[in-house]
Amino acid sequence: MSKKVITREEWERKLKDVKIRKEDMNKLVMNFLVTEGYVDAAEKFRIESGTEPDVDLATITDRMAVKQALQSGNVEDAIEKVNDLNPTILDTNPQLYFHLQQQRLIELIRSGKVEEALEFAQEELAPRGEENQSFLEELEKTVALLAFEDVKNCPYGELLDTSQRLKTASELNAAILTSQSHDKDPKLPSLLKMLIWAQNQLDEKAAYPKINNLTTAAVDDPAV
Repeated sequence: MSKKVITREEWERKLKDVKIRKEDMNKLVMNFLVTEGYVDAAEKFRIESGTEPDVDLATITDRMAVKQALQSGNVEDAIEKVNDLNPTILDTNPQLYFHLQQQRLIELIRSGKVEEALEFAQEELAPRGEENQSFLEELEKTVALLAFEDVKNCPYGELLDTSQRLKTASELNAAILTSQSHDKDPKLPSLLKMLIWAQNQLDEKAAYPKINNLTTAAVDDPAV
């Protein structure tokens, strides 16, 4: 069964019939800048476009300071900063608080502070593990790092990777955004995923001008 061919001229004509307000596009851009923490760019965009963010831009600077502290391995500073920002965030999110304490344990292990790490695990994390099976499993994996002289040979060595810091920082960042009644993820990437899905669906039925490179957004002529 042959596919229907949609020419570039016909495609562009159909696109012109779709009305998208510039205000809505601007809100998408502002949403991305705020969520990702680009405070300077958000302020410039606010002035140039007249688009008001749905949060105080000053809170972005505070949120990024929390995130950067965690990404640099300074968990205690991150906890102090987030409590200054909103003390209810950690009080109402036991999983997040556990993951922050787990990250503190990881940093102690990374620094070779074995005795301090064991003491911290026993006093701060073990009681939480007794109350939650998933916490206990995560704690056991983290403590297992101490049993290996060469952590590269440890099955859980990825906990010492920078990606683990980024994962915890991302979880904390999302919690702060949620506490501010803001989307925890930017809308723009989700729309791009929807575009890819829609194109994949249309691929089965027609040949049409298609965006193959999301970076350039160039529209390629239909393959016939």
